[in-house]
Amino acid sequence: MRGENRESRPTFKTKHMQTNIFIRPLAALWLTGLLLAGAGCNQEFLELKPLGQLTSANFFETEEHAIWATNAVYAHLRDWQVHVFSYIALTDIVSDDADKGSTPNDANFLNDIDNFTFDAGNVAPSGVWAGYYQGIYRANLAIQEIPSIEMDEALKARLVAECQFLRAYFYFNLVRWFGDLPLITQPLNPDEYQQSRVPAAQVYALIEADLKAAEAALPLKTAYPPADLGRATKGAAQGMLARMYLTLGNYPEAERYARQVIESGVYSLYPNYGKIFQREGEHSSESIFEVGAVALETGGGGSQYNEVQGVRGTPNLGWGFNRPSDDLVAAYEPGDPRREATILYPGEVLPDGSAIVEDNPNIVNERYNQKAWVPEHPGGNGNGPGNIRLMRYAEILLIAAEAANENAKPEDALGFLNAVRARARGTSLTILPDVTVTDRLPLRARIWQERRVELAMEQHRWFDLIRQGRAAVVMQSLGKAFVEGKHELFPIPQTEIDLSGGAMQQNPGYN
Repeated sequence: MRGENRESRPTFKTKHMQTNIFIRPLAALWLTGLLLAGAGCNQEFLELKPLGQLTSANFFETEEHAIWATNAVYAHLRDWQVHVFSYIALTDIVSDDADKGSTPNDANFLNDIDNFTFDAGNVAPSGVWAGYYQGIYRANLAIQEIPSIEMDEALKARLVAECQFLRAYFYFNLVRWFGDLPLITQPLNPDEYQQSRVPAAQVYALIEADLKAAEAALPLKTAYPPADLGRATKGAAQGMLARMYLTLGNYPEAERYARQVIESGVYSLYPNYGKIFQREGEHSSESIFEVGAVALETGGGGSQYNEVQGVRGTPNLGWGFNRPSDDLVAAYEPGDPRREATILYPGEVLPDGSAIVEDNPNIVNERYNQKAWVPEHPGGNGNGPGNIRLMRYAEILLIAAEAANENAKPEDALGFLNAVRARARGTSLTILPDVTVTDRLPLRARIWQERRVELAMEQHRWFDLIRQGRAAVVMQSLGKAFVEGKHELFPIPQTEIDLSGGAMQQNPGYN
């Protein structure tokens, strides 16, 4: 609750963690979160059948069941192990954009992530491993069972495509974190629970196939009614393909798919950068894909994503983790308004004007991720209504800029890059001037820098450092114990190694 004293209790044991990815009871589909995670803030819960009327024998029989099953995959995007504590740890805290935050001794396993002293027993890698494979299970089940249902064929094709998009998203994060993976594309039988890892290239092949199937079948964002905003779209599939190809260094395809999003005419930069991350910016013209959340009076529907990063102290909005780093603060150009929109300091007024952030003497060098801030809402902070922005149009412009530069089109690259800078500076004539350099390497550096400040604290930075091959240099320059050839990947959770009966091998350096 808002007035609760969080200094007196552990803040990271609010959810039970599962690590066995292979045993996923069918009942989980209808016993947990059948809310459409991508719905707007006015979306109500779907009417649920009495539990006794739904069994594995009579589910997947009607169109309604197909919708419920798909919505259950979306609902999992709000899960603690998918987009909350461990996710933030393995994207922001591990990078040069953020430090652990909170009080010094709270959640020490995050200190190990921050300092690269973690091992295969750390709960952050095991958390996302379990959470993302649970999401894959839900998607696999829906993809397998929905085609046999007698229902509207167009809706059927769309729902399957949505699940393929979500499965690709889950696998894309996993393969970037862990490399080679167990590749599971259907619900497993008991004699199939012990799985070995396949090369990352095979995982990427599935991601590519799923996203291309989704692109072919999904409608544009403009084709959805307001109640369905947040569902996967053609633009989201194209954007994710552009991100994937950029990760793989396939610049022609990255540019091609980014241009398709840009040329669709569906998206545009939201005029006010800071407002993107407030209520008015949800599902805005800039939103390509975001996780929807709604703080209902009863029954949940929210997420703890905002709570774990919120102000710790007075006003009591959260736990204070994911502190923007000194290095990030120094990365902004003089006068860049994005720094003010990203970082919240003690003494500043909250974005809604409701209170002033008071200094918490228990936190060293106190500051917070303002992009994760949400106003007062029902159900306590764990029921946060703030949507989680997973892909914005600005990122697509920067993907297009980077790919065009690598494809020897510097003038095109400058056009995309400077559009992002123009939105950031607004009406000012003295800050953030257009970039004019056209040589490939200096322009590449400017684009990478722009990605950092534009997308700061939105969980992109670690993946960028890895794909750019700069993680060792950047992290070691900050005094982190990064070991080249080891820390580019996280360890496979030791529990999964043990459960596999020797079928899975550990990543290098973690034995």
